[in-house]
Amino acid sequence: MDRKIYLKTIPVSEALERAKNALDRDALIGAETVPSCDAAGRVTAAPVFARLSSPSFHAAAMDGVAVRSETTFGAREGEPLRLERGRDYAPVNTGQPLPEWADAVIKIEEIVVEDDAAVLIESAAFPWMHVRRVGQDIVASEMIFPRNHLLSPYDVGALLAAGIWEVEVREAVRLVFIPTGDEVLDFTLRPEPKPGEVIESNSQIFCALARSWGAIPRRVSPVPDNPELLRAAVREALAADAHIVVVGAGSSAGEKDFAARIFAEVGELLVHGLAVSPGKPTLIGAAGGKLLVGAPGYPGSAIVCFEEILAPLVAWLGRRYPPAREKIDVRVARKTPSRLGSEELVRLAVGRIGGETMAVPLGRGPGMITNLTRAQAMVRVPASSEGIDPGETVGAELLVPAAALENILVHVGSHDNTLDLLADELMGLAEPLRLVSSNVGSLGGLSALKSGSAMFAGVHLFDPESGDFNFPFLERYLPGEEVLVVNLAIRRQGLIVPAGNPKGIQGIEDLAREDVAFINRQRGSGTRILLDEELRRASIVPKSVRGYEREEFTHMAVAVNVLAGTADAGLGITSAARALGLDFVAVARERYDLVIPRRFAEDSKIRALLGLLQSSEVRAKIEMLGGYETPLTGRVMEAGMGLP
Repeated sequence: MDRKIYLKTIPVSEALERAKNALDRDALIGAETVPSCDAAGRVTAAPVFARLSSPSFHAAAMDGVAVRSETTFGAREGEPLRLERGRDYAPVNTGQPLPEWADAVIKIEEIVVEDDAAVLIESAAFPWMHVRRVGQDIVASEMIFPRNHLLSPYDVGALLAAGIWEVEVREAVRLVFIPTGDEVLDFTLRPEPKPGEVIESNSQIFCALARSWGAIPRRVSPVPDNPELLRAAVREALAADAHIVVVGAGSSAGEKDFAARIFAEVGELLVHGLAVSPGKPTLIGAAGGKLLVGAPGYPGSAIVCFEEILAPLVAWLGRRYPPAREKIDVRVARKTPSRLGSEELVRLAVGRIGGETMAVPLGRGPGMITNLTRAQAMVRVPASSEGIDPGETVGAELLVPAAALENILVHVGSHDNTLDLLADELMGLAEPLRLVSSNVGSLGGLSALKSGSAMFAGVHLFDPESGDFNFPFLERYLPGEEVLVVNLAIRRQGLIVPAGNPKGIQGIEDLAREDVAFINRQRGSGTRILLDEELRRASIVPKSVRGYEREEFTHMAVAVNVLAGTADAGLGITSAARALGLDFVAVARERYDLVIPRRFAEDSKIRALLGLLQSSEVRAKIEMLGGYETPLTGRVMEAGMGLP
């Protein structure tokens, strides 16, 4: 009798590492270009940059009348101002372009129609009231998605709005499933099984799960328990377009279990047996740069193989988050014994009883598929435990995918184009991290750190009294908070002006000219603070700057206003001007630092971020953006260091 024994069983985590180490995923999973309209559910293979701004024109945000705001300043409650059609206003509907002469919209609810040619208003309009300005949503040339970003249905709308008709995405992971066994009947033939026969169904559980992972599954007809036929089926699958070949059944140690031997013949057998129950008879191998997996025949064991081995490997290959489940605490109603030495996965029926979450363990026979269909949760009993005592509260996993929030790195603070670069680099790591950034200015970032709503903040606050950056403000706004201050870059701030600089703007002094329209940054931003200091030095009163009160929240938004002609100048960074083909008049050098509370300094996400700043490749990419210097990049700063 040709019976086999298991190789050494190993934990699931070790099995996954062996599989990853045996594969070159960059070589295995390529890229392809698809129409943007069909891209939902795909993963970007490269960063995506907007081709067009959205909106591409100043648009009415309300139904009403378009006006020139300065002509409405005389309106008062009880003293209505009469506007004449064609001279003072033009009717507009939501989404329509504004007339070239208009800069505001008055809502239809706030006007009184006198006749077909005139309306009355009792309150003045302010500039850009109820107007969606050019680039308010998307600015041409800005990065809208980093690489390895899973595109949502909403993202498809953003792609099309940005004028992107096709997008480069990673190939979907392709898998083929080979059912095996003399007793296995092909379900497509609608068979009536006799004693000793079973209807093959594991392949369809596998296919449904694989589709939910964003993969493309394929199933072939069952192969009898014949080593020559199975070897031929495996070789044929490897020669086709599948990235992963899964053999259903034949993975255990019985006399008709041939999968382990065939894996070793066609490639390398990496794992034979997992230290988990059910699921112990799982095989993992590699051949021709592709993955081989042997799934047990019993449904309960097969699904453990699918969810614990295949799901994370498919996610890793496709640069996706692995399927996650929401975790809850449950009180187990009865004793649940478990054998030492292997982790055991126990399915639970869960319900709310008397305001408490209670769980009843279901039967643990690996051949019982109804245990899977009836379960609402699952508990993992550690290999070192003999089970769960009655009434014990344990952590369980709901059998529903949950959002993967653990890999989100939250930034609140000043906007800088290097943050987009870092967002892409973080997503390019072996274990991708998603950078979520809220642009509220430097002081807003310090407030977020104080309230605990961010892990780090980008700041560039200059203190003229000390000549130092950021530290005087930390003492003022984060007293007693231990922080780590790390330099991201030295950058140049200056006046962003149209290509060719048609009005000959040479410096801050020109902002006082009546023919220069300015676009400002929001209060609390480091750029606004810098502007106010430069105006003070030039003895310019802010209210004398035409447009001082007009605010934007990013450097790119300032730049697009200049590009659109709604402003002649705005204070911003070199890279924003360069991105849109605008000219730049340098005003100051400044230090842009990352402020990190000490309690987060050892967080793996922060360590990954700081690790990128030590990379010469990343520094080179920062400098290529234009207007950046990196001699201090990644260096821990101290009070009084100023600028080199």
